[in-house]
Amino acid sequence: MKILGIGNAIVDVICKVEDNFITQNNLTKSTMKLFFDENEFKKLLTNLKIEKTVSGGSVANSIVGLSQLGNKVGFIGKVSDDDFGDQYEKGLKKENVEYLYSKKKEELPTGTCLILVTPDSERTMCTFLGTAGKINENDVRSEVIKESEIIFLEGYLWDEGEPKKAFDKAIGNANKVAMSLSDLFCVDRHKHHFLNLVKNKLDITFANEQEITSLIEAKNFDEVIDFSKQLKKLVVITRGEKGAVAIDGEEIFESKVKKNLKIVDLTGAGDLFAAGYLHGFLNNLSINECLEKGTELSSKIIQKIGARI
Repeated sequence: MKILGIGNAIVDVICKVEDNFITQNNLTKSTMKLFFDENEFKKLLTNLKIEKTVSGGSVANSIVGLSQLGNKVGFIGKVSDDDFGDQYEKGLKKENVEYLYSKKKEELPTGTCLILVTPDSERTMCTFLGTAGKINENDVRSEVIKESEIIFLEGYLWDEGEPKKAFDKAIGNANKVAMSLSDLFCVDRHKHHFLNLVKNKLDITFANEQEITSLIEAKNFDEVIDFSKQLKKLVVITRGEKGAVAIDGEEIFESKVKKNLKIVDLTGAGDLFAAGYLHGFLNNLSINECLEKGTELSSKIIQKIGARI
């Protein structure tokens, strides 16, 4: 197998709603709210017409993108043996992703992200992690990791306790490790641990400018460049309108953002950028070509709704 992704297995449930649904349920438009109460989350789902369900999650989106580009890929993410769990597994298999988790009935249901699309095309997300956040070392098979050229992890999954043990097992058995820092909230919450991963465990780090700046508490981007050079590992940073940068030891590579794009939805831009970059990496393209492929995929995805090319 070329690449194995390990991440949160989340079913995206897409529903069209009117603006008043957002205000009536005390939601903030265009943001993501994390739900910890299953009953509160279920209550929100009641009476909504489901337009579409998609097998989502950050790394899963990247892995599907890599599959669509013709790479042999696999994914490990925890679901329960319930309706959404079945839909998740079928959704990945439909995209030629080898799903390498044997689901069983869990205490918590399959993780779900309710994506509420208002008439102005804005997306408001409500996420209940469910059993996705309960992944443990027994869910991660050593032999599958060893057979993969590289594994791809997400910061969203990292947490103290069982998820950390799963992370450690995966990294300990991997040939090469890439990871996305995922989110500024994740970085700020796990700064000490993430810094240790970036310095000592990862071969490729994906981050946006805000995440990496916060991680090392840099005053400016020059400090980020200096830090990355000293690592002597590959650091790939997306910078929004400023494009993307890859730092490999003393060498710096840049890719400009594509112009005149009709931006519809930024969801999945980072996930598909990583997919494009890793496609290049797996197929022995130059770093400049990897950046271009990442930029190409992220440019495509932001011009449509959803995180599928």
